[in-house]
Amino acid sequence: MDSFSISNSPFLIVKHRLVGEGVVQLECPKNRRGVAGPDMIILHYTAGRDALSSAKFLARSDVEASAHLVIGRKGEVIQLVPFNIEAWHAGKSCYEGRNELNHYSIGIELDNLGQLRLEGGQFVAECGRKVPVREVYTEDSGNESTYWHRYTDVQMRVLEEVCDLLTGCYQIRDIVGHSDVTSRKVDPGPALQLCDWMKYY
Repeated sequence: MDSFSISNSPFLIVKHRLVGEGVVQLECPKNRRGVAGPDMIILHYTAGRDALSSAKFLARSDVEASAHLVIGRKGEVIQLVPFNIEAWHAGKSCYEGRNELNHYSIGIELDNLGQLRLEGGQFVAECGRKVPVREVYTEDSGNESTYWHRYTDVQMRVLEEVCDLLTGCYQIRDIVGHSDVTSRKVDPGPALQLCDWMKYY
């Protein structure tokens, strides 16, 4: 496959790389093994300062993690690994009886600070950054409230557009969160609502 596109999409895939306005390609030569399929997408949050710094960190040769894409809060997209090459995003993982999901999946990181703590009336991320109230999502379904960094509308729109394209090109069956494939993780967290368009089987 040299290229793939769908109508009304601002993106296309050329030789397993995303092409379109706002897409930046980074080199991540540590990833070389081919991926089988892929047939699923796993969503993560970065818990980093911003999209570019998170992408550059994941691309470092001394970091034993990577992802195919990082989607920023303004809708920018950074690709590190071609979609036909395995990225190291899922770790020790299992879903519907299948293990080691890096072999079968596309990993998408969303620029987001993740779970927040309330300190002295302010919401603070793990990295120490303070988050304004308008960017805080409150989860009340448990015994006590938890607080999470909200995803942006443009970020969610770009995620949907990218996933629509990937599901057409690679016959994706499942779009899940990292927390769905391992009990070690809580990302992408309750601030990301898995909408109907994400539920492929």
